[in-house]
Amino acid sequence: MDLDVAELRRRLARPAAATSIYGDDRAERETAGITPAAVLVPIIAHAEGLTVLFTRRTTQLKAHSGQVSFPGGRAEPDDASPEHTALREAAEEIGLPPARVEVLGRLPEYYTRTGFRVTPVIGLIQPPLELVPDAREVDEVFEVPLAFLLDSANHRRESRQLGARMATYYVIEHHGRTIWGATAGMLINLYRRLAA
Repeated sequence: MDLDVAELRRRLARPAAATSIYGDDRAERETAGITPAAVLVPIIAHAEGLTVLFTRRTTQLKAHSGQVSFPGGRAEPDDASPEHTALREAAEEIGLPPARVEVLGRLPEYYTRTGFRVTPVIGLIQPPLELVPDAREVDEVFEVPLAFLLDSANHRRESRQLGARMATYYVIEHHGRTIWGATAGMLINLYRRLAA
């Protein structure tokens, strides 16, 4: 699915289907989603095509070290909305000024088995980018073509034993980088939303 900016805006303006909600292995709602959080799904409007920006977390972090993720984090008490949380966190993590982001909408809340209820906020950004990643949190910032991420041939399901239960999750591989878990699950929701 190869979209331009106009088509991306058109598809995101349509009402979202309620059936697209997805969480970590359909995480149980009574034990998941206690802490509100938000992430920015940054879509970069390059002349040659749309890309999605990701970060790779530093290996020193206690949670999810070394993993590929979207900029974002837990909501603060004075955050007015999930959009505010996502933009604040993106500014803190990668130095992206909130004024550079055109918010296009939200994806369904994503419930993680680690106790977060994450709201993915879709933002469109016009290049050039002059990012300043926070070295304490981010080892790398990189982009992947949106068309690659929206190609279902690149979506894979894997399973592994986590304690007493078998967990299944999505994986997307691109040029030696592995996007998996919650980030891949949110990308699947983006695919479902844009393909509907």
